[in-house]
Amino acid sequence: MIKILKSKLHRATITNTHLDYEGSCAIDSNLLNSANIYEYEMIHIYNLNNGERFTTYAIKAEKNSGIITLNGAAAFKGNKNDLVIICSYIDIPQKEIKNHSPKLIYFKQNANNNQIDQIKSSIPTQKNNVISI
Repeated sequence: MIKILKSKLHRATITNTHLDYEGSCAIDSNLLNSANIYEYEMIHIYNLNNGERFTTYAIKAEKNSGIITLNGAAAFKGNKNDLVIICSYIDIPQKEIKNHSPKLIYFKQNANNNQIDQIKSSIPTQKNNVISI
């Protein structure tokens, strides 16, 4: 078995933090469905503003709200309006890797309401140390 990228929410915006809420990351349920991330699934969060990388689990937030909230201890890892990448991974047999396609959700930039811009199933090959999306 090899752990491989299953889902990615790319450059999403943190809409709020709640230190005193039960730990987790609340994510708009439409975004969860679009990315094929399940409620209570382990997620990895990479904060583009401060370099923090951490794991927690996803919980549902109101559908079509654009909410992405860091709760509990995770609230120390980011601030409102920080850009993050949220990923989930899956273990699959090596022989199935060629048939696997991750669900990649890209957001409209300069829009703090987490509106989906594109849904893709592959990441472009990086060339000359520059990648464009």
